[in-house]
Amino acid sequence: MDPTTDRLKTPRAAGMAGVAFALLLGAAIVLMRISIPGDAADAAIDQDRRWAVQLALQIVPFAGIFFLWFMGALRAHTGAAEDRFIATVFLGSGFVFVATLFAAAAAAGTVLNEETPSDFGRHYAYTLLATYAMRMAAVFVLATSMIGRTLGVFPRPLAMLGTLVGLVLIVVGAGVPWSEMLFPAWALVISLYILRVRRAAAPADGSGTP
Repeated sequence: MDPTTDRLKTPRAAGMAGVAFALLLGAAIVLMRISIPGDAADAAIDQDRRWAVQLALQIVPFAGIFFLWFMGALRAHTGAAEDRFIATVFLGSGFVFVATLFAAAAAAGTVLNEETPSDFGRHYAYTLLATYAMRMAAVFVLATSMIGRTLGVFPRPLAMLGTLVGLVLIVVGAGVPWSEMLFPAWALVISLYILRVRRAAAPADGSGTP
């Protein structure tokens, strides 16, 4: 197989997986927000919108799977030139994010199955997602932006955008409603950029693949 084609497939895989992850996680967050209005840590689940929570819990595992694919494809794209220290932070934060995301979904599912959901259970699930998972997401965004800036994989404005998003997520956390949407929005922007670069590079390398 042509090694040039292999190099082009990697960014395309990263882009497609990133788009899928961004859309799925964004949808899950929106569904959770509409079913738990106001201060999600203290509000009760709207009984008429329990379906939204159930659907969100079905979406989360697929979002995690696509995120892992997104991570792997991005790391393969950087190749042997990546800095080991930053790469360790990149991998560690990504794995902890997925683990915390799944734990939050499992906790929310347990609360949903209770006849009378406890305040503790709701608070626990919400804290896992909005505080711990999002702060790990912030570290992942910062590490990815640093790698992109150092290796020239991302243009300077895109790297700066990632740094800003990471700082907002790590400082704000759960303090501002809907702030967690910054992470899937960032992933979508990065993925669309990768796909655009891939399309531009394909004709130049003579692959002829759309």
